[in-house]
Amino acid sequence: MKPLNCTICERRCHLTEGRPGACGLYEWKHGSIVERYADHFLVTCPISIETMPILHFQPGSKFLQVTTTGCNFSCPGCISSVLVKEMSPDSPALRHLSAEEIVDQAIRADCQGIVFLMNDPLAAFLRFLRIAELAQAKGLKVGCSSNAYFTPESLTQLMPFLDFINIGMKGFSDAAYQACGVPAIRPVLRNLKALHGAGVHIEISCILTRNNAAELFDLARHVARLSPHIPLQVMRFLPFEGAAIELEPSIRDAEDFCLTLRRMLDFVYLFNTPGSDYLNTRCPHCGKVVLEREFYGPMGAKLKLPAEGVSIDNSCPACPGYLPIVGPSATATYQEGDFEGGYPLTRAMEIVAAMLIAMGVHKKAVVVNAWEEILQDGGLKDLHRRIQHPRTYIDLLLDFGRKAGVSERAEALAMYLENQLVRVENALASPKHRPRVYYAMGKPLFYINGERLENQLVEAAGGISLNKMLPPGGRPGRNLPLAQLNALDPEIIFISAFLSNRVDDFLDECLALGVTAKAVKNRRIFVHPAPGWDFGSPRWVLGLLHMAKVFHPTRCHYNVMAEAQIFYRGFYGIDFSPQHINRSFSKPADNWRWTETAPVPTAIPPEPGPEPDRRQMLCC
Repeated sequence: MKPLNCTICERRCHLTEGRPGACGLYEWKHGSIVERYADHFLVTCPISIETMPILHFQPGSKFLQVTTTGCNFSCPGCISSVLVKEMSPDSPALRHLSAEEIVDQAIRADCQGIVFLMNDPLAAFLRFLRIAELAQAKGLKVGCSSNAYFTPESLTQLMPFLDFINIGMKGFSDAAYQACGVPAIRPVLRNLKALHGAGVHIEISCILTRNNAAELFDLARHVARLSPHIPLQVMRFLPFEGAAIELEPSIRDAEDFCLTLRRMLDFVYLFNTPGSDYLNTRCPHCGKVVLEREFYGPMGAKLKLPAEGVSIDNSCPACPGYLPIVGPSATATYQEGDFEGGYPLTRAMEIVAAMLIAMGVHKKAVVVNAWEEILQDGGLKDLHRRIQHPRTYIDLLLDFGRKAGVSERAEALAMYLENQLVRVENALASPKHRPRVYYAMGKPLFYINGERLENQLVEAAGGISLNKMLPPGGRPGRNLPLAQLNALDPEIIFISAFLSNRVDDFLDECLALGVTAKAVKNRRIFVHPAPGWDFGSPRWVLGLLHMAKVFHPTRCHYNVMAEAQIFYRGFYGIDFSPQHINRSFSKPADNWRWTETAPVPTAIPPEPGPEPDRRQMLCC
């Protein structure tokens, strides 16, 4: 049969019957383009709109998220890699749902509309188009997050039913788009102009790395020429997959960059930066905060209520300045379920992969089977509960090992983790003093919920977790007032190994804020030597040893770097190289790859590694 050029995205792949294009999701059949896996969905659940994220459209409102698998791009370091590359589009974890069933679910859940996110709607265009058309007919709003690589034909079809869109820009050059596997930026700029001209509400997101600030500055200038009112969401790059840790910009540098962009655009926001007030909407005329938000997981935010918002005529409540907010703000907060709502699902899947990879599993299919299980029958809720304590984590690890057919390796890993827990417990029998410890994420005034693993590790390492005295909420925590942090008066502060900060920058901000805690006065602020040492990976055991050494150096004089080498050789079969470790929970190094056979790990020695020079401490 004569091939046809696909008209859904601007890659315009040649399609023939039985032979799909680059995304693998469409083929030519019976004279038309068809989806190979029509009406299958991985996620359908209510979310608050800021988890898309969209910030200026019906703030705080509840929408039904729909997500499938696959993508027409292949971006390096993608946070959604587990969905777009590793989960098969014919996985049994996907449910068959018609457009009518999706729309009915949104109505039953009292959602304001339907949003497609996490993977690109261009990977499921025909089913999304059916949903959008039906949703509009039922009075629902429709939005999506997309790379916007639409053809004029597909955009013309979708635009009448689209109320809002978050366009994920890959940069502002052909080279940036070629790194994602497509030829040029021009179709995106064309579609941006068309969507704006059609009155679709647009927000633009872009990834800030340490080497693309000049390019994003040019992007902001281009957007400002179209309209200075278009919100620009700056995503501080978190390197996953094969991306190097050196590409991650510091929090201070990212905030300084956003301040620069606000000279061109009225609304510039910073994500992936817990505690940053660059998530708030300020009136560009008088500076009043009209919508306050908190960090809510990777790529997400949560509106704080009650929200003063804007007046009916879209003016600031403190001055006559215009604020381009579409629709009213919510009056009640919607709380997503565990690992639900936007990108935290990808972290859940990485946590499972982290356990299995540490057991020597290198076959992607084995990990995918485990994902398929947790995505069904309440598995996410059980996973979220069991990863929050070292010993329930070990039990969960053993369960996954049995199901994956690697019980022997799972038992070896579990025994190692248990032995290290006992080792620390024995060293800390009847301690004379347990230091008061505050665990921050990102910036000083964002604390990690007391129930989380990081704080269980604090107590296992012989500290008192002050976070357990703070009210729970948010994801994975929330902001607290300066006075409350000073009242807690921590002796030691630890910064998250996931969304982290430079110790010097953290200290400078503490001093600027007026933090008077002993930890600041005595410069007792710490970060872990490498990512993954306090949550998400079995490498938390290394964080346990590190914290025990910091809290009780005369009892726990461990050489944590030597211990890390033992762990890496024993469970990954590779050397511990901090310069190759990025923010991935699962992959032990940025050059780690799936294979059919795993390297043979070195047997874990029965005795702990050599003791260090006790002067080795990571502090400010």
